[in-house]
Amino acid sequence: MNDTAYDKLTEHIINNQNNFYRIAYCYVYNKESALDIIQNAICKALESYESLRNEKAIKTWFYRILINECLQYLRKSKKEIICDPIDMKEEIYYEDAYEPKLEVYERVCQLPEQMKTIIILHFYEQMTLKEISQTLDVNLNTVKTRLYAALKRLKNELEVEYETN
Repeated sequence: MNDTAYDKLTEHIINNQNNFYRIAYCYVYNKESALDIIQNAICKALESYESLRNEKAIKTWFYRILINECLQYLRKSKKEIICDPIDMKEEIYYEDAYEPKLEVYERVCQLPEQMKTIIILHFYEQMTLKEISQTLDVNLNTVKTRLYAALKRLKNELEVEYETN
């Protein structure tokens, strides 16, 4: 890769910081941890940008790094003894564009990791199913199956909540 790839990568990082934060926060529910994850992902991307074979794949390549950092953080934090989550109640990150749909977004964040990642990348980051497949290194049909299962689950949960209110 050449300097233009580095420039494109840095431009992508600068232009998508809020998106990266939203994804990381959805995994860890902690502002400082989300910011640490993003910082680690950016460092890894900048250190290894030369391994990127296709400049057009910067988006999926970086999201793969970010999601892997999130999952690595979660695996590591499971080994540590952490305070009761009730004691560590964190305010939800608000962004005006998503505030009206906050209830749905909270439900999305409660989905299992595989479903949550696909929903966030598809609906909040506007990635195609093919891009998600490449980012997660998962078969396209698997992505479709998980997406439709997640949508069905969200629909059922929201319908039940709506009926009870």
